[in-house]
Amino acid sequence: MSVQDISPDIDRLEANLDKLEEAIGPLLENLANSSQLPLVDRAKLHTLTNYALESLIFSSLRLQGADALTHPVFTTELKRVKQYFDKIEKAETPPQQRTSAVDTEAATRIIKAGLSDDQALKNKLAEQIAKERAKAFLKNIGKRPPGADQSKGGASTGGTA
Repeated sequence: MSVQDISPDIDRLEANLDKLEEAIGPLLENLANSSQLPLVDRAKLHTLTNYALESLIFSSLRLQGADALTHPVFTTELKRVKQYFDKIEKAETPPQQRTSAVDTEAATRIIKAGLSDDQALKNKLAEQIAKERAKAFLKNIGKRPPGADQSKGGASTGGTA
C-alpha cells in the first residue's frame, strides 16, 4: 500500500477527529472546572464522563455491525469503569458496624478441653463460670417487670397431701 492510497483515509480521520473534539469540547471544559468539586463528586464526574464516551464508542461499534460484546471496549473498558463506580459507591457508604458476638459457651468448652489435665485451673475456671452465671442471673432478675417472679398458681402450702 502506498502513501497515496491511504491519504484519503487520513484526511477523513482528521476531519472526524475535528468533529469529535468539537462535539465533546463542552464536556471536557466541565472537567477542567471540576477542581473546585469535592473529591467524591469529582470522581463521579470523571467516571460518568468516561462511561459516556465508552458507551458512545460501544454504540458506534454496534451500529457498524461489529461484534461489540467481544471488542476490548466492552470486555475491558466498560467493565473497568463499572469497577470505578463500585469503588465510588463503596467510598460513599460508611462501613457497617460489626454485629458478631463471641460464643462464650463454645469458648468455655474449648478452654475446658485444653485444661482437662490441670485440676487446679479447671476448678478456678468452674468457679469463674459460676460467678459469671450468677451475675447474669442477677442482671436478668433486675430486668424482669414487677410481679413476674410470682408463680401463677398462688402461694404454695409447702405440705404433703
